Amino acid sequence: MNDILEKRLLEELQKKEFIKTEELAEILSVSSSTIRRALNQLKSKGLISRTHGGAKMNDEKNYFPNFSFRSHQNSLEKKKIALSAIKLIKNGDVIFLDGSTSSFFIAEYLSEFNNIKVFTNGIDTLSLLSKNGVNAYSTGGMVSTENPSVLVGHYADALIKTVHADVCFFSAQTVLDDGEIFDCFEHENVLRSSMIKNSQKKVFLCDSTKFGKGAHFRLCNLNDVDYIVSDRALKDYFKVPLNTEFLYL
Repeated sequence: MNDILEKRLLEELQKKEFIKTEELAEILSVSSSTIRRALNQLKSKGLISRTHGGAKMNDEKNYFPNFSFRSHQNSLEKKKIALSAIKLIKNGDVIFLDGSTSSFFIAEYLSEFNNIKVFTNGIDTLSLLSKNGVNAYSTGGMVSTENPSVLVGHYADALIKTVHADVCFFSAQTVLDDGEIFDCFEHENVLRSSMIKNSQKKVFLCDSTKFGKGAHFRLCNLNDVDYIVSDRALKDYFKVPLNTEFLYL
């Protein structure tokens, strides 16, 4: 119940710059005391700032949302994507997962498979895999100063280059209508590139919020990828012919 309430609060706070506690209580049909407790939890996670009589989202211009916040964003869509994506896995596979929240949702379902091995640079993903009893391997490396939920750097890249995976699942910040995939973090793209090169099947996880956004660092083109998994049909979005296979629920 707490997770559901927090998700709904974040959705309401994203709509307005500031919103009062009493207004949130009325919108969500719960008591003001319940709202205050939930807001304090979100504040402790670094997702919001409390102000007199209400709350607001942290300033996105000066604050990169932490992993907890990003995992709440479009969580239903990401779960749908994960349920489609795991159809590409078979027992005994070696799998790469990048440090994205989309890959984290896939990690939730991997205990259903037998004898798989999973390599990831995602700190939260690694913890979840271990908790669920999945054979999990850390890439090692340095905690990113830009995105502290992932490991990056030479040591992580060197490890990835020693492994060949059956499937690589990755995400990025945006995909353009010409099939170009970009992300805002250069060092994470270095690791993703190595994962893609060392994998038999390359799978891009793409919820519908990623279309056409701005990002600085090119990762690859969809024609370098075997599958794109999304929460909705995408073929009409792209203006160029693609060899990629589309999967969605």
